[in-house]
Amino acid sequence: MENTEKQFKSGFIALIGKPNAGKSTLLNALMGQPIAGVSFRPQTTRRRQLGILSTDRYQMVLIDTPGLNDAKDRLSRFINNEVIFALQDADVLLYLADVSKPADNLDQQLTDALKSRRNQDEVLLVYNKTDSVDSVNLQQNKASYQNLLVEAKTIEISARSGKGLEKLLELIEERLPEGPEYYPVDQITEDFEKDIAAEMIRAAAMANLDDELPYSIATLVDEYKERDNEVLYIHGMIFVEREAQKPIIIGRKGAMIRKISTDARIAIEEMSDKKIFLDLQVKTQKDWKNDAAFLKRVGLAGAGDNA
Repeated sequence: MENTEKQFKSGFIALIGKPNAGKSTLLNALMGQPIAGVSFRPQTTRRRQLGILSTDRYQMVLIDTPGLNDAKDRLSRFINNEVIFALQDADVLLYLADVSKPADNLDQQLTDALKSRRNQDEVLLVYNKTDSVDSVNLQQNKASYQNLLVEAKTIEISARSGKGLEKLLELIEERLPEGPEYYPVDQITEDFEKDIAAEMIRAAAMANLDDELPYSIATLVDEYKERDNEVLYIHGMIFVEREAQKPIIIGRKGAMIRKISTDARIAIEEMSDKKIFLDLQVKTQKDWKNDAAFLKRVGLAGAGDNA
């Protein structure tokens, strides 16, 4: 008698795409809860972040990657290395295309890197933000991406509204190899909650600050503990590159730091399902993007490599 029992599948799925294509939003949507910081600004994500999605049929290890960028400093080189590592090691690749805009030179660079993979069946071209563009431009923009990845299977989604996500999971499952449970079934990420909280503080700062200042900040949570009243106390630090930037973060009569703190607290409460007391401090760390020891301290381990 033929054995029809399905084998358990598992594997690593890398989310690749330009900055602000919606990778972190998609990760949070697939996980059903926030584990990645999200803002409307590009480069909110600076390092790989795992989301572990387990069922009785499969375990998907979803890897949210930073967007590829021009490598101007140690931080930028580290970010690009994170993307290349994911390209090489993932079992399935999701190329997120922001179809509110046509493909550009950065898309060309990224898709050229994807073509080095032996099996193009492992690549899914995911048209995101399909609900934010009219039908004529949607078709034109989709074609510009399809021309870059001619052999890739395509799917339309909206990470924000949830459109197409069930079908996307089916397509990923089809491409997963048979494998073991890499993580306990109740584990949803490899990161500590305090590190996720630091990323959510940075995302809140990026969403509230103007111009180039958001790219000059780093964040660190150095205290994360529950107190007797069951309130989670978090002490976080926002680092800037120059002393003159501190008053901008703090704002007039502390208005900006209060707004950042409120937005971050709401996001962390949603992530942790706990009442939060968030205490934020602003500090100066000169030229931190080129300081290997500091980059390691804020969780960007290896950022000093190949400098």
